[in-house]
Amino acid sequence: MLRSKPKLPVLLAAALCCAGAFAQPLPVAAHPEDVGFSSKRLETTRGAYKADVDSKRLPGAVLLIARNGKIAFYDSVGYQDRAAQTPMKKDSIFRVASMSKPITTVAAMILAEENKLDVSAPVAQYLPEFRNVKVGPEGAPPKRPMTVQDLMRHTSGLTYGLFGNSPVDQMYRKANVFAAPSLAEMVKTIASMPLLHQPGEFWEYSVSTDVLGRVVEVASGMDFDTFVRERVTGPLKMNDTGFWVKPEAVSRLAKPDGQPNAAFEDATKKPNVFSGGGGILSTAGDYARFCQMLLNGGQLEGVRILAPKTIALMTSDQLPANVERHTPVGMALGPFGPVPEMGTSFGLGFAIRVDAGRNPLPGSVGDFSWGGITGTLFWVDPQTKLVAVLMAQTTQAMLGVIWGQTRTMVYQAMTN
Repeated sequence: MLRSKPKLPVLLAAALCCAGAFAQPLPVAAHPEDVGFSSKRLETTRGAYKADVDSKRLPGAVLLIARNGKIAFYDSVGYQDRAAQTPMKKDSIFRVASMSKPITTVAAMILAEENKLDVSAPVAQYLPEFRNVKVGPEGAPPKRPMTVQDLMRHTSGLTYGLFGNSPVDQMYRKANVFAAPSLAEMVKTIASMPLLHQPGEFWEYSVSTDVLGRVVEVASGMDFDTFVRERVTGPLKMNDTGFWVKPEAVSRLAKPDGQPNAAFEDATKKPNVFSGGGGILSTAGDYARFCQMLLNGGQLEGVRILAPKTIALMTSDQLPANVERHTPVGMALGPFGPVPEMGTSFGLGFAIRVDAGRNPLPGSVGDFSWGGITGTLFWVDPQTKLVAVLMAQTTQAMLGVIWGQTRTMVYQAMTN
């Protein structure tokens, strides 16, 4: 019996599928040694994560290390879904949680460069609902307005309502702000409650970046997810990055062992709230492209997202000396928090290392980083031209351990 010839569309689809499966997010070094890494020591790095999987500290992980614009190490270990015994893949999709914040901040800075957003302006200039905001349950007047810059560096006076137990935190929890029907409604609810602090006086991890996402909507006239897709992830070819997972990619969604560390909307459906503070999903490869753009001074593969001076502004120390940083999250983050004892501070969207000493983890002055409550972590080290992205899902209690291990395991493998 003769077999019919496959139709051209089927052949094309198969070819595209194979090409996508083997596509690399960045150029690959012929040998790790070509970019200053030891192949032998990278095996030690790989072994650390295999041990984490075996001890059930992690279900699995993907680690991508790039230097001088080329991948030195890109591997997956363990399980994408341990319960289903699904192996982890290099293109597995993760909730990056607070690693959404740098993407949101880049989106806002695009508008600043187009003269559509004034970083120094009061937030109320774009969101009138903040015009009459008060401070504390006693309703004290603000000493100065909350600015867009405050949103970017977490000095807005806002809170998350998750990490403290003040009367204002309790108001946030009672309001259940993330259950709003839209980002606009969520921000209106936030503006109806008092600030936890006077603007500019405390570094307080908060819904600031979610409010910043709403500012982007108002300043651009576009839904936040559309703006991010058209101006950031699309141009950077971050094809697996967004606020929900495409139906054809659901099989690549990584799952934690047990319950997640935070409540999230269904990743397979378009969310009601486009959370610029924690709602994005991505892959290690996609996020490495974003990081490489930052390291390159705002451009990747001939596509310019931001100007070099804008990147320099974002990666500079943005916290005045009188800002109190010893807040619950600032202290809980330890060497990853923006506290002077660790030689770290905060820029626009991420933490900045400002001193060579005091921090127990390796790095360089000027490196910038952030992580997600799900277990994800990235950092960019301009001095060594390094990009590192960890995609993992671990318990909240293990975050600092896994993040610290990642810093150590990456730098121990460098030879120059």
